[in-house]
Amino acid sequence: MAKIKVRPLDDRVVVKPMEAEEVTAGGIVLPDSAKEKPQRGKVVAVGPGRLLDSGERAEMSVAVDDEVIYGKYGGTEIEINGEDVKILRESDILAKVLD
Repeated sequence: MAKIKVRPLDDRVVVKPMEAEEVTAGGIVLPDSAKEKPQRGKVVAVGPGRLLDSGERAEMSVAVDDEVIYGKYGGTEIEINGEDVKILRESDILAKVLD
């Protein structure tokens, strides 16, 4: 994937959603209309952090290339360079996936 030319502002994060599962655990192949929206993705860009009252920036708890789980209806879906991505606030991210 080419580097995305987007710099999120404040505590926003750009996430590339992972593909939805095409086959269930029981081996049933799902058509596109039956697939659930993915709630897992890879971070491709991170903002500088939320501006605190003191004038300093809060440190972001996610970084580029982190795999994250986010809320089902959180964020805004957009297309950049032909790729579908989500722009989320850091608070919309529920967890980091650890290896």
